[in-house]
Amino acid sequence: MVTPSVPLDRGRHPAVESCTLVIFGASGDLARRKLIPALYNLLLDHLLPDNFSVVGTSRKEMSHDEFRARMRHGVEKYSRRPVDPMTWSKFERRLFYLNGSITDAQTYAGLKSTVEKIEADLRLPGHRIFYLAVPPDAFAPICEGLQHAGLTYPPDPSHPFCRIIVEKPIGHDLESARHINRALAQVFDESQIFRIDHYLGKETVQNIMVLRFANSIFEPIWNRKYIDHVQITVCEAEGVGSRAAYYEQIGALRDMVQNHILQLLCLVAMEPPHSLDANVVRDARIDVLRGLRPIVGKEVDRMTVRAQYGRGRLHGADMSGYREEPGVQSNSTTETYVALKLCVENWRWAGVPFYLRTGKALPKRASEVAVQFKDIPQILFNANPNTPQAPNVLALRIQPEEGFSLRVISKVPGSKARTHPVEMNFDYEDAFTTGTPEAYERLLLDVMVGDASLFMRRDAVEASWAWVSQILDGWKTQGKTRLPEYPAGAWGPAEADDFIQADGRAWRTM
Repeated sequence: MVTPSVPLDRGRHPAVESCTLVIFGASGDLARRKLIPALYNLLLDHLLPDNFSVVGTSRKEMSHDEFRARMRHGVEKYSRRPVDPMTWSKFERRLFYLNGSITDAQTYAGLKSTVEKIEADLRLPGHRIFYLAVPPDAFAPICEGLQHAGLTYPPDPSHPFCRIIVEKPIGHDLESARHINRALAQVFDESQIFRIDHYLGKETVQNIMVLRFANSIFEPIWNRKYIDHVQITVCEAEGVGSRAAYYEQIGALRDMVQNHILQLLCLVAMEPPHSLDANVVRDARIDVLRGLRPIVGKEVDRMTVRAQYGRGRLHGADMSGYREEPGVQSNSTTETYVALKLCVENWRWAGVPFYLRTGKALPKRASEVAVQFKDIPQILFNANPNTPQAPNVLALRIQPEEGFSLRVISKVPGSKARTHPVEMNFDYEDAFTTGTPEAYERLLLDVMVGDASLFMRRDAVEASWAWVSQILDGWKTQGKTRLPEYPAGAWGPAEADDFIQADGRAWRTM
């Protein structure tokens, strides 16, 4: 029995056309844990056409049947719904595999003949999507290989579509991001490129625009007159683990702030778009990035805090410090925690600080956007300065439980005029009784119909890197040889608490 769920909204999209999805890096975790389970759930929701194909490719030697068995194991383990034998039987007949190296021209010649044969056998119209689930240094050779083999074609309404999906990170600084974008642009038009960030596919993230622009109670007060500040928090409950050597070259600012958190900021701070057209929405988002006050020079010390986790206890077990992890240099200054104070310099947000924080080895895994409204005047129910009234807060929970809450002040039952803050909660699981679609389901469906609203455009990628790079340059100039530490399992360094308390504010308890 297939568990019912909340399906994606068919009415929002035109019908999905039959197509072939080619996944580079198909033997990796992303395909097994996210992509194939997402496609399977789309099929369960009747959102995929009856005729489609998925071709996986990587260096690993596998037959079609071995690939199908590997993908079924992934669906059994990671899908939000169990395997339905009849649906899976239909699904696996559309899964194919081809091994090869991305630097070998024969790989692309073989891929072309395989795709064309599948398209002919299944009577597919030739629509193609290429998913690059590989490291960024593989993007350029894959694009060149696809082009030289004749697997790609420019956008043309009279011709089948051809699209490419690339995973983050898009570079490690501004210049490398530009290099990747140039490599993509040599083969694909910008309208064909979908830079994916799974955070933007989460229900609560999508709901930010709905909350703001579909409810008359919020948009009139979504500005400097009523909002005191905004906090965006992304907590990770694990250390770097096996990714230590990779993380040592990246750090929290590049890993989380440059993409996920800045995109959340854009959705919270953007002006109302005049339509839901993809480029109109993305224009509104990039205006926020362009309006960020640069953090340079002495401002780097005042507006940022970075730290590393040290020894501590996490989930009841002892944990080594970051500099003790295999692959990490003993004198490392790579941050596993960062806190920032941002200012959006426009009329709506003048004087409203945005506090961002993210870190590893924190007490729990959680992400939220919290909008704190200004205090009420110190009269009536807020007349006693020794016991100030708690402020109203709208908190959007992104993970692990998706939903939102609004803190309001209520009278305590009884004869006295006593007040107490209460939370009005909305939880997706409780409201709809069943699981909501995974982020990759929504994003893959958007690519199939050509809706780029939730994907990053080239100018946005480069604008975010330009802003982040100034902070990285400032840290380099500081020349610190050791960062503050926080014990694993703590909420971050004392310096981060001092940082926000200097403004008369405090981090929210997650």
